Amino acid sequence: MAFKQLGVAGLLIVSCLGTGLAQTPALGMPGAGMPVSSNQARILPVIAPHGAVSSQEHHATRIGVEILKRGGNAVDAAVAVGFALAVTLPSAGNIGGGGFMLVHLAKSHETIAIDYRETAPKAATRDMFLWADGQPDRRKSTASGLGIGVPGTVAGLAEAEARYGSGKFTLADLIAPAIALARDGIPVEDGLYDTLTAESRFSIFPSSRAIFLKENKPFTRGDTLVQADLAKTLEAIAKGGSDAFYRGPIAEKIVAAVDGFGGVMAADDLASYRAILRKPVTGTYRGYEIASMPPPSSGGVHLIEILNILEGFDLARLGQGSAAQIHLEAEAEKRAYADRAAYLGDPDRVKVPVKGLISKAYAAEIRAGIDVDHARRASEIAAGKPLPYESDQTTHFSVVDADGNAVANTYTLNYFFGVGLVADGTGVLLNNELDDFSALPGASNSYGMVGGAANSVAPSARPLSSMSPTIVFKDGKLFMVTGSIGGSRIITHVLQAIINVIDNGMNIAEAITVPHVHDQWQPDVLLVEAGLSPDTKRLLEAMGHQLVVGNASGGTNSIVVGPNGLEAAAEPRYRGTLADGY
Repeated sequence: MAFKQLGVAGLLIVSCLGTGLAQTPALGMPGAGMPVSSNQARILPVIAPHGAVSSQEHHATRIGVEILKRGGNAVDAAVAVGFALAVTLPSAGNIGGGGFMLVHLAKSHETIAIDYRETAPKAATRDMFLWADGQPDRRKSTASGLGIGVPGTVAGLAEAEARYGSGKFTLADLIAPAIALARDGIPVEDGLYDTLTAESRFSIFPSSRAIFLKENKPFTRGDTLVQADLAKTLEAIAKGGSDAFYRGPIAEKIVAAVDGFGGVMAADDLASYRAILRKPVTGTYRGYEIASMPPPSSGGVHLIEILNILEGFDLARLGQGSAAQIHLEAEAEKRAYADRAAYLGDPDRVKVPVKGLISKAYAAEIRAGIDVDHARRASEIAAGKPLPYESDQTTHFSVVDADGNAVANTYTLNYFFGVGLVADGTGVLLNNELDDFSALPGASNSYGMVGGAANSVAPSARPLSSMSPTIVFKDGKLFMVTGSIGGSRIITHVLQAIINVIDNGMNIAEAITVPHVHDQWQPDVLLVEAGLSPDTKRLLEAMGHQLVVGNASGGTNSIVVGPNGLEAAAEPRYRGTLADGY
């Protein structure tokens, strides 16, 4: 199902695909929580001594584990998983979208960020998502060719393998499992069945209808999804590398599809696309080192900003699921999202005050303005002044190998199945990622995110993102690999996973299962998942929070280095996810 917008200003973007949430209720008193005790039934992670993969789709996870078993490193496995998800998770896995990869190399203790975010075509203009009267036209950015960015996934995965792969596999070796799945077909079951049968846009496009509908009707459970054109496209990439995608017949078909749907993409936009290597944004939290994605992702900057603010509070004493702990998280999140709207954009176009935003001193200033007993209205909060301290559908997977190399990768098409259009003859679903630009300063996108001039549309620019692939270290050693799906909620989901492990003493399976909470400043609501204690909700409302309760919202796929080996957990809110290892 494409995420539907419900509730307040598009914030409540929920999915009916959840399978139920394990509940960890609060005691119902400020300052009191209910951590999972030793005599309660516990949710346990998968233990894997040598290598582990956690992804949103079981075929892809098993392919990654097989690459590790055959001597591949974490990057080899991640590339194989990335291409496999383009086949098995068409709602979000992709070669027609883009994303971010964080690579940690154990031998050199180096961490690299690979930015393969989509770009706007060179013919894009600042006002192309506006009506004649100057107001935003949401359909232009989400349901037309204007919203389709130049895909970056193929370039990003190929770049990662060329630079950081083990050398034991060719790119063709790593794509081969995906080719077989696309050519031979996969059973329509679990999450694939849920998404395919709920998506209504396929009927609009003959090229999409021919693949994702069966005789113009939704697939039934147990049918086989064959993607012959996608298999041919993957075969071309396996043979000719990323050039086979960005130049020649495949590129020409993508351009024709985009422009035929009202876009302004040209062959040169694809031919000139490059993935970019960036330095991760880094910080510390209670003695742990955090490495995450820098701009054009806002994820790493604001994850660290929020952690810096919360570091001054004793969250462990307050307890997981308590109103007091959730209140502090929400108040810190509001300030960070207000800063996001004001300062974040493509770093190749605008100066982003990263050092100021992740400064401990700036966090202390923000923390001093937080009332521990009362929520502040969004209208009372504005972006801070970090400069003095300067010196929407997505999937995430995590991989760790036997040598301690690690990959955290998040990539997306934006909406479920992107714009819903397959480039005829390629099998490639196209994104609608340019909706992440600010159509107009102060206007919100489909996830309710308010944007500023720093994130305005520009030729070849990369739109701002919330994707937050993150790696955590303890005493210089790998500790946690994580990331999430969920549009604007990605940052807070990753935040909660880290806090639940470090502050609340949960194992990684428990940490990602408890109900999510999320406050992004605008609109002025605290989004909470079903399963939060009724007493806790009443206490939060008494503090002044306006609660909106929804179903499953996003989720993480994570790995922690534990005393008995790697501990892996896959998001429990969706069917078909899998964490596995050997």
